[in-house]
Amino acid sequence: MLSSWDNMKSLFLQMLPLLLAGLFTAPAHGLHQAIPLTKLSLKELKQQQAEVDAELEQLARLTFRRGVGSLGYRSNVHKTSGKMEWVQIELEKECTVDTVVLVPMLFRESHSTLRAEGFPRAFRVLAGTGQNTNTVATVSADQNSSPRTAPLSLSFPPTTASWIRIETSELTSRPSGNQYLLQLSEIMVFSGMENVALNKPVITPEDAPKPATSLGMQFAVDGFTPYTMDAAYGKESKALLLHILETNLTPRLTIDLNAPYTINQINFHSAALSYAVPMGNFSSWAVPRHVQVTGAMEPDFSDETLLCEYRQETIYDNGPIIMRRFPATLCRHIAINILDHIPVVTIPPAPPQIAFSEIEVLSAGRNTALHAPVSVSNTITYPDEALLRITDGCNYYGEILPLKVWMTQLSRRHDLESFRPLILAELNKRHERQKTNLLLTRGAAVALALICLLVWLLHRHMQKQLKDRIAADLHDEIGANLHGIGLLTNLAEEAKEHPENLQNYLNRILDVVKRSGIAVRNITDLKNSNDLFAELKADMERAAERIVARQHHQIVIEGEDLLPLIPQKTRIDLFLFYKECLINISRHSGATRLATRLKITPHRVYLSIADNGRGLPDSSKNKTPPSLKRRARFLHAHVRVLTPDEGGTKIELNFRLRPLIFHLKRKNHEHTH
Repeated sequence: MLSSWDNMKSLFLQMLPLLLAGLFTAPAHGLHQAIPLTKLSLKELKQQQAEVDAELEQLARLTFRRGVGSLGYRSNVHKTSGKMEWVQIELEKECTVDTVVLVPMLFRESHSTLRAEGFPRAFRVLAGTGQNTNTVATVSADQNSSPRTAPLSLSFPPTTASWIRIETSELTSRPSGNQYLLQLSEIMVFSGMENVALNKPVITPEDAPKPATSLGMQFAVDGFTPYTMDAAYGKESKALLLHILETNLTPRLTIDLNAPYTINQINFHSAALSYAVPMGNFSSWAVPRHVQVTGAMEPDFSDETLLCEYRQETIYDNGPIIMRRFPATLCRHIAINILDHIPVVTIPPAPPQIAFSEIEVLSAGRNTALHAPVSVSNTITYPDEALLRITDGCNYYGEILPLKVWMTQLSRRHDLESFRPLILAELNKRHERQKTNLLLTRGAAVALALICLLVWLLHRHMQKQLKDRIAADLHDEIGANLHGIGLLTNLAEEAKEHPENLQNYLNRILDVVKRSGIAVRNITDLKNSNDLFAELKADMERAAERIVARQHHQIVIEGEDLLPLIPQKTRIDLFLFYKECLINISRHSGATRLATRLKITPHRVYLSIADNGRGLPDSSKNKTPPSLKRRARFLHAHVRVLTPDEGGTKIELNFRLRPLIFHLKRKNHEHTH
């Protein structure tokens, strides 16, 4: 009962990677990436990488055999890749097949790496019975673009067939030049877990090269591959030598299967030599030249039946796993008779010894000899545990896998190892993009900080400008009005004897007071007061009447029709500059006449105020008063104070209008009118 449970547990562990292979997709034959990597999130990419790494840990490793052995089948050489080549395997009877495995022929390159040569780039797999033909698998050049050293496993729906044919549509070339050919180390056809193509007849084109040395069509189905089984799990189990005492007697090993089984195949695993560098023996070391396998139901082999024989005719009849199929036979006891213990090639004098890493007895692909007891004839001596290791289910690298599971795992490993760099490349691209985004974010943060600093400085500057403007406006507007009130009060005092003049002065004083009240309410933002300085010429005339009431004054405006097109804020600042000039003239010049000239063009504004007063003192000649400089700064204007030869003082102001805004306003103004 325990043995049966161990068998079930072992089979489950062997099939687990095949079950996991269907959980997510990879860019392989029959396995296509459902969602492009570029569409996956970073979390999903990392999760897929973790899943790939986890599955790789469960898959058999690609370990290459060494020593001498058969290479496989090689076709004729062609000058073009489009030449069709084919290989057909006769299964001899109809059976249900579901998987074909193609094993590449490998060669070593100069830099100590292996490469496949002659593996078809594009081909199809045909299955048929008699003249009935079905295409069960097709591989395009795009699907088969990755360099391959692992087998290619092609699964398809179960199909009844008596023959399988590999037919190429595009060949690959040799590295040495434009020579195109088909080369395969092994072709396996599975019905369930059994390789039904093992040692079956092979048909090739009539002009195919004749078998020679290690190349030939019979080597395409001999069961020998370029690999040593290296499972991802299981304990290490070294083969121990069995020493033959009597060479004139037939040494014999017997295996009790513990129960009758219908068996149809036996596998001999040769002793592992690849761990020795260099190998101290030939690859056929300790493998008998001639073995006869019999089966029986009775322990004394009274009903003995011949199952199969194995002979080493050449050095190419040996490999890591020697597989022999035979007709299904009901047996419980198996006998391995060593008819000739000396290999074809050995080092003389050859000691009488044999060694097997494992002996498997298969029933429908399942090893019925796992942990079965082994006994030997009295002509053989052995170390402790040697017989236990023959059926422990492990080799030097770990657990022994069913052939189909092993080939499928190697094929799956190739697919995942080809897919994994694509994931890493996309992850690296995302990480580089993240680094770039981080740098951009840092740059944006620095730029934002600089902008905030600039806004703060600009805000402080604007606050200072606002304070300066409020102070200037209070000084120029309210100061001028108070000065005007003072002058009008003096005139009213002098006109006490003339009631009609007195009432006029009082009305003018009241008007100035009202306008001063409006100005105070809007002093922090004069541009929002639409009723102030809407008529600049009239406002300038009224200001002159109030401030220089006793002087004769004249105002001349050129381009008066353009006045409404000047921005309101500019008109306010221009008017306040003019009032400040009038106050300075009224207070300090002693003039009796003054003339104002305002010229407006589409691009500039010119203002000049001239009087016939005493002029500036020598210490202040050609110097502009600070109050006028301050007001000119608000206009971004150029101002100067001159002393003409004929006497008096002349103040000149000019500034540029922004043409685009000016012309747009002019156009709107013309459209309105």
